[in-house]
Amino acid sequence: MAALRLVLSCLLLPILAALAAKESVLNMCMNGKHQKTKPGPEDELHQQCSPWKELACCTANTSQAAHQDVSYLYNFNWNHCGIMTAKCKAHFIQDTCLYECSPNLGPWVVQADQSWRRERILHVPLCKEDCEQWWEDCKDDYTCKENWHKGWDWSTKVNQCPVGSSCQPWRLVFPHPKDLCEKIWTNSYQFTSWTRGSGRCIQMWFDASQGNPNVAVAEFYANAGQASSIVPLTWRALFVTSAALFLVALQ
Repeated sequence: MAALRLVLSCLLLPILAALAAKESVLNMCMNGKHQKTKPGPEDELHQQCSPWKELACCTANTSQAAHQDVSYLYNFNWNHCGIMTAKCKAHFIQDTCLYECSPNLGPWVVQADQSWRRERILHVPLCKEDCEQWWEDCKDDYTCKENWHKGWDWSTKVNQCPVGSSCQPWRLVFPHPKDLCEKIWTNSYQFTSWTRGSGRCIQMWFDASQGNPNVAVAEFYANAGQASSIVPLTWRALFVTSAALFLVALQ
């Protein structure tokens, strides 16, 4: 009987560990400058951040600041090469809302040794349409830098183009959608051929009345990271419950 309990324990513990690892990256907030510790509902999120109000990592104040040209969030100036067009800026607002508010980015959260955040996202698979439309709506704008994470002149406490740089047409700095999505935030996003509704890519834009499609995407990638992902979650849960009850019965 003791031997049987030992065998079952050896089988059960790795599955429990895999399930715990998977659950730890679902419905979570990264350790950043403005995110909450845990996701929760918000009565009202501002405009483009509103799709996340049922379960958000951001507060209403953060969602309002995300829509400002230069906000307290990061003192980042979108208009560093003239006034950014409204259609282009809308994508950066949506990008900020996703980053600050989404509880579905856990599978891509990594450690970051930066004074303003302890974690960041890396290689989030962005849906093809989201990336291509972002580039299309910004292609006639201007910028002086390819990587917007670093290298700015912060002498005025607001980002300015570094000495020696010049403002250039967007399409010269980012010749293709892939260049934009992967380079602008140091590989935070990954350009993919996956389309919206595929369940394999994160959507920056979605209709919350139809549900949050990124929940299933995060679940898929969390499962894909576990050796036990070949067994559907519901059956794994059933097996774990049954085995646990059996162990109790054997005691």
